[in-house]
Amino acid sequence: MDSTPSSSSSSAFGLVSSALGRYLPRGGTAAAGGGGAGGDAPGEHGPRRPAPDDLAAGHQEQILGAVNLNRDLVITRCNLDAPVFDGLDARVGRPFVDLLPERDVPTVTRRLRQVVDSGEAHVARIQRLRRTDGSELVVSMSILPAAATEEGLTVSVIAMARRLHLYAAETAIGTSLDIGETAQSLAHSLLAWGDVAAVDLDFAVWTGEGVAGQPQGRIRLRRAALVPDRVWPEGYVTPGDDLPGDASRLLAQAVLRDDTPQTVVLPDREAVERVLGSPRTVRALVPGDRSACVACIPLVLDGTPPVVLGVAEVWRRSDHPFRDSELFDLQELVARTAHDVDLARQHQREHTQVLALQRRLLPRAGGDTIEIASVYQPATPDSAGVGGDWVNSFPLPDGRTALVVGDVVGHGLGAAATMGQLSMEARALLSAGLAPDEVLEHLDETVSLLDDTESGLTAGYSALGSTCCIALYDPVSHQVTLSSAGHLPPVLVTPDGHAGPLSVRPHPGLGAEFALREPYDVHTFAAPPGSVLALYTDGLVEDPAVPIDEGIAGLAAAAATVHPWDALQQAARHVVSAVAPVPQRDDVTLLLARMIGYRKGDTATWRLPARYDAPARARVQVSALLRRWQVRDDTRDNVLLLVSELVTNAVRFAAGPITVRLIRTGRGLLCEVGDTGNGRPRLRRGHLFDDGGRGLRILHKLTTRWGVRWTDTGKVVWAEVAR
Repeated sequence: MDSTPSSSSSSAFGLVSSALGRYLPRGGTAAAGGGGAGGDAPGEHGPRRPAPDDLAAGHQEQILGAVNLNRDLVITRCNLDAPVFDGLDARVGRPFVDLLPERDVPTVTRRLRQVVDSGEAHVARIQRLRRTDGSELVVSMSILPAAATEEGLTVSVIAMARRLHLYAAETAIGTSLDIGETAQSLAHSLLAWGDVAAVDLDFAVWTGEGVAGQPQGRIRLRRAALVPDRVWPEGYVTPGDDLPGDASRLLAQAVLRDDTPQTVVLPDREAVERVLGSPRTVRALVPGDRSACVACIPLVLDGTPPVVLGVAEVWRRSDHPFRDSELFDLQELVARTAHDVDLARQHQREHTQVLALQRRLLPRAGGDTIEIASVYQPATPDSAGVGGDWVNSFPLPDGRTALVVGDVVGHGLGAAATMGQLSMEARALLSAGLAPDEVLEHLDETVSLLDDTESGLTAGYSALGSTCCIALYDPVSHQVTLSSAGHLPPVLVTPDGHAGPLSVRPHPGLGAEFALREPYDVHTFAAPPGSVLALYTDGLVEDPAVPIDEGIAGLAAAAATVHPWDALQQAARHVVSAVAPVPQRDDVTLLLARMIGYRKGDTATWRLPARYDAPARARVQVSALLRRWQVRDDTRDNVLLLVSELVTNAVRFAAGPITVRLIRTGRGLLCEVGDTGNGRPRLRRGHLFDDGGRGLRILHKLTTRWGVRWTDTGKVVWAEVAR
């Protein structure tokens, strides 16, 4: 283009021509759009036609044109005078859609209207334009709003010269790590050489698994992309479907070779039918009833041996056979983009692994004593949950429920792996009976070990400063016990509608060795039936525009609107939509827990002195209760024996008062005996003449499960008996 703006350069047409001119080849005056010392500056009639001498000298022809439209999408000005645009009837006064194939009119019209209404450009989409002789020209089309002084649109078109198309296609294909989108972008680019383009991937590539070397035997292929998007005949393979097994006969010729896989061309329908053999397979792969030829280009990663990821197919009418130059272009484009497909495969593998981890960490729906709902929204849609925020809830063997929320520093696979390790470790320690503060001490040590000089920082990821909050709900006492490591305070909504953050003393995050080392505090709060507890991460309430306290207050106000009869999952989504900042800058995580608890008539507690008659007194009390509960005789006998053995052990090996608690659960009966001792009962293999240890063996035989949990005053031995 001429570096000196012409009189028309202030118009929308001139602005587009000037802006796009620098991307045109600089090989000569024609390639430059007529610029240069002796050339004609581009005016309203567009760039001049290249001189014959220029073409003879090998200069590239002009490939840029522009069309102005009014708000009714009628052509008001046109510059499609270059020879490459011959046959396009773009006269002033004609509707622009007359240049389009009928199948594309609705889609392109919608895009044109969107630009008119929104003023936002729609840039660089591959499009076909219809010539008067029925053939089609492939162009890169951009739709831009007109300049401020005018109304309407400017549509720029760039004829798909070989180098420009390869560059544009390669750039577009590498913009996504989603394997389906990558395959779709490749198929769209291949459409420039045919009427239908498809990408079929090895099933292992589609699922993200590893692919090594050339495949052996029959190949399992899945269709990953197909363009254009239209209604296909019944039985035709569309994205997401597996290709028929017989289709490997066609594709094996391109893939299963002793040397490097090469492009295979079948010139007409008869050749395709002869190779496929099966009419069913022909219907699944040939896109119409007319005679068609196909070029199959394998997607190959360079290596020894080369790795085949799949096959790209380009179909077109058999009266337009593929020229050698076109096949070279197809092979070059597919070769350039094979690594993008492999990158998407690797991302798919990591994504699948993280999703599997996330599913294992998802909170359970709750049970008879508590109802659980959770919402997780990643900061970016394409992260698909690959982050450090996590929530978990699970029943503990002693009838309580653990609620855990954490925020691991950073995003990506490293943060997700740390998240999974901390979550599983917290679950194991809580199930073993440790208190929340003791669990946080262990998690603190774990984070410090993960970030030592050998295993942590050298990997380029640090989890120091991660936060965690652990809450345990006791459905009998209707209390919540929690400890926090640098996490924001939970919000409690009581049955009377009062809502606010719990008063939790601040503590540094996990692995914060630079801070003053202090024990983790344990806080206990009343949570009567009907209460709702909200645990969350900072992404839900943190907004740079408002103080964090206001964000927490907003969460409390939204949580207060949750009524006892509301579906909890729907209520959780409503709270997130009402509170989460816009735009969302961090992962958003919310866990709502509605406390139900046991009914008063389903539990009983007795306190007994640690005397020799304590076992007998416990049997009397428990026996009377079991009769009122109408428990079967055999179950009642087992429970009485268990209570007698546990109380006897408490009298022999501990001191202080003994607490006996019996709970009627949905699965059976839960017996608990607490004392002030700190010794841990251990089950050992017994011998015939042993004087002790029989009590625990009886316990083990009569129960479905049993264990120990630690309290501030001692321990509790619990055992569950099926009814």
